[in-house]
Amino acid sequence: MTFKHMRRACALVSALVLSASLGACGTSDMTADTKIPGYDVSYVHKDDAIAAMVPKDISEDGVLTIGSETTYAPVEFVAQDGKTAVGFEIDLGKAIAALMGLKPKIVYTPFDTAIPSTGYRYDISISGFTPEEDRKTVAEWVYDYSSGLQFVVRHGNPKNVDTKNLCGHSVSVQTGTLQESDLQNMSKQCKTKGNPGIMVQSMSLQTDATTAVITGKSDAFFADATVANYAVKQTEGKLDALGEPMDRMPQAIAIRKGDMQTAKAVQAAINKLIDDGTYMKILKYWGVESGAIKKSIVNPKLTQR
Repeated sequence: MTFKHMRRACALVSALVLSASLGACGTSDMTADTKIPGYDVSYVHKDDAIAAMVPKDISEDGVLTIGSETTYAPVEFVAQDGKTAVGFEIDLGKAIAALMGLKPKIVYTPFDTAIPSTGYRYDISISGFTPEEDRKTVAEWVYDYSSGLQFVVRHGNPKNVDTKNLCGHSVSVQTGTLQESDLQNMSKQCKTKGNPGIMVQSMSLQTDATTAVITGKSDAFFADATVANYAVKQTEGKLDALGEPMDRMPQAIAIRKGDMQTAKAVQAAINKLIDDGTYMKILKYWGVESGAIKKSIVNPKLTQR
């Protein structure tokens, strides 16, 4: 398995994020030799009813191929060994595969190509997706988590960023995300009122967006609250969350459009993991249980915004 080499600009954030101890998050499955974090789901075994729901073209090779953009800690990212995908959605994907009686295979995919590649290069895709209405025209979505949105600035907010008035500020964001669309709309509103627009700095990797704030290239970055607050914690005083998280919305796993059979199988797997407690154990290990859901559904509606 190969993963896209992170650019040199990511080095500071990557080192901080990947070296951080996860011991406080729950029972650790890291060893001194491997330093690979993750909740151990090896006790999860095949559920015959769920396995029977999986389409033959997915199950026949015994592998569930999962596409993931692995620069979005703690949702999915690369461990200290530089090659192993980890994160709470990665652990969830492994548990889903186990219930289906399949072996998980995690494959790196750029965020902006993950959805159109689902069902062709990958059986499912997990990358902290928000199932926006326009995305429902190109994929089916299985609800697996809930998260708000958060702005982050350098410690002390030296550029005096105000979330109520971002006009004229530079804000970094990952390409193709809901937050990028939001910033573009906010910028248009600034210009409509005769103010300078927001300088939206779109970056292919979330780690680049985070590094841009630490180095002063951007005044702030905008991301899922789970990712934003994890970055604040792991950079140890270099960043501050600005204000409270807003617009809590569902996150979901992408399935090829029209493939309701796979969507229903993934939904059934998540609900079993919720019912038997594995789902919450995974979230608690990563310290993200505040976004836990009570039940998975297919094609969830967004919270009114």
